[in-house]
Amino acid sequence: MAHVVVLGAGLGGAIMAYELRDALRPEDKITVITKDPKYHFVPSNPWIAVGWRQQDDITVDLAPTMAKKGIDFIPVAAERLHPGENRVELVDGRSVGYDYIVIATGPELAFDEIEGLGPDGHTHSICHIDHALKAHEAFERFVKDPGPVVIGAAQGASCFGPAYEFTFIIETALRRAKIRDRVPMTYVTSEPYVGHLGLDGVGDTRGLLESEMREKHIKWMTSSRVKKVEDGRMVVEEIADDGSVKAEKELPFKYSMILPAFRGIKAVSGIEGLSNPRGFTIVDRHQRNPKYQNVFAIGVCVAIPPMGPTPVPVGVPKTGFMIESMVTATARNIGALVRGNEPDSIGTWNAVCLADFGDGGIAFVAQPQIPPRNVNWSASGKWVHLAKVGFEKYFIHKLRKGTSEPFYEKLAMQTLGIDKLKEVTRG
Repeated sequence: MAHVVVLGAGLGGAIMAYELRDALRPEDKITVITKDPKYHFVPSNPWIAVGWRQQDDITVDLAPTMAKKGIDFIPVAAERLHPGENRVELVDGRSVGYDYIVIATGPELAFDEIEGLGPDGHTHSICHIDHALKAHEAFERFVKDPGPVVIGAAQGASCFGPAYEFTFIIETALRRAKIRDRVPMTYVTSEPYVGHLGLDGVGDTRGLLESEMREKHIKWMTSSRVKKVEDGRMVVEEIADDGSVKAEKELPFKYSMILPAFRGIKAVSGIEGLSNPRGFTIVDRHQRNPKYQNVFAIGVCVAIPPMGPTPVPVGVPKTGFMIESMVTATARNIGALVRGNEPDSIGTWNAVCLADFGDGGIAFVAQPQIPPRNVNWSASGKWVHLAKVGFEKYFIHKLRKGTSEPFYEKLAMQTLGIDKLKEVTRG
């Protein structure tokens, strides 16, 4: 019998456990360790922040479903991974041993790297349900007393889609409240151009997003670095191509949401051979750590080098389709190992993304996610919003039922239904 531990139960960790149950032998044991006993569908957080969803709408109690699948579930945070000893130390003093472990922790949010940033400072976040709920309370107050809005992604950020989504969702919500004319909006980003997305663009994301911003009277600042945030005031530096400060601007705001940079959680950071300087887990093409051969990693916690040099540091996103391909490859590889075989599965690392704008949106397909690509496509329309709603409902249903069928492939084929997606899902 082999014991496989999944560390983390977010979007990647939960489906990782389900796919492992199908890939392993009946006698093999699976244990999920996570700090949050309930899963919250993170892509819906922008809707939570403007009151279009309630917390219960996007919440899944994982313990009953895991139990039905024969998966042990420990809702206790990890204190430290000890890969040389094949054990995870928990914050309550317990230790859990393993034969194989899959790190699926997601990131730690690096608000502390910028003075005044984050829910404990002067800006909001949609990275966690608790942050989104707090952002919603502030948004309700804002609607009664509106003013300037600043939304964006800080230096080192690697997840730009939600920043664009929230920019346009807020804009839609303000129009519906009939106060848009009283709200100047500015999008601030570390990206070298609008629509870069940490991917050097996909299709015409630059043109599509710039056009949307112009149409909706949203100003933007690119290659920008947030220097500090005070109550109602953000100091932003515009950076030239040579890295020098081109200009420093003060942006007044009544409401602000800035996505922070990510880093690895403390439990897996600073381990030689396992993590990079930012704490992300190093893996090979089989999702396995080169030094600790029984350690795998999937999702946002995986180390991926940036696309190339940019005036302001820009990270690489890990989209849902990409994560799902990591999960499937990892499940198959551990399944092979417990049967005495060598791992041979490789994730496709393709990207299929729906960015909702409240009453429209942009979709893009990148095969592979990291250029150069075989498929490089983007499009916009009201159908993207409808697709995102379907995306939410189906994925929450998948988690509650404990199904391991490939969700993103089904989303791509049934919702988007374009020939290029057939190439992607078969890639």
